[in-house]
Amino acid sequence: MKEQLIISVSREFASGGRAIAHILAKQFDINYYDRNLLDEIAAETLGDIDRLRKFDEVPKRSFLSRTVRGVSSSPEEHVANIQFEYLQKKAESGESFVIVGRCADDVLSDYPGLVKIFILADEEFKVQRIIESRGISEDEARNVMNRHDKRRKAYHNYYCCNQWGDSRGYDITINTSRLGIDRTAELLEDYIRRRFEE
Repeated sequence: MKEQLIISVSREFASGGRAIAHILAKQFDINYYDRNLLDEIAAETLGDIDRLRKFDEVPKRSFLSRTVRGVSSSPEEHVANIQFEYLQKKAESGESFVIVGRCADDVLSDYPGLVKIFILADEEFKVQRIIESRGISEDEARNVMNRHDKRRKAYHNYYCCNQWGDSRGYDITINTSRLGIDRTAELLEDYIRRRFEE
């Protein structure tokens, strides 16, 4: 692909969004960013990676922070803004990449090569994936899923104009329970290639 391609993958927990993002990065031979974005930021700034990870994709806790003259004391907000600025820098450089989460669907919305995807799945599909990957009970799996999705939704909705999971904010929203992860990735690859056909 000659022009810049940025694939933003937002996802429900355990829906397979991360796996699909990996597949798409490989198929388009472009970089993949997720939590590893913080590793790059820490390496460039000599920051404390463990501290950055602690606040990665965590919604701001308003009752524990203050904003004075436009400057927030919230470590969650600080880490989010560092990532947003870093993503902007990567996009401005012309790099093509896949980014998982981190509000990229909103942060990078001015780039014509941005494809905004939201991955969801049926609850039973997600619960089964969590049970298999973590070896926990069904009740524990549901609690983990609900906790992660609640946090992601709060994080996204705090920083973005569009609501997390609202199909109007994405180019394509797809349920992996229907085709499975690999075939969903194939469908998304075909969609992206058709969209950028010359």
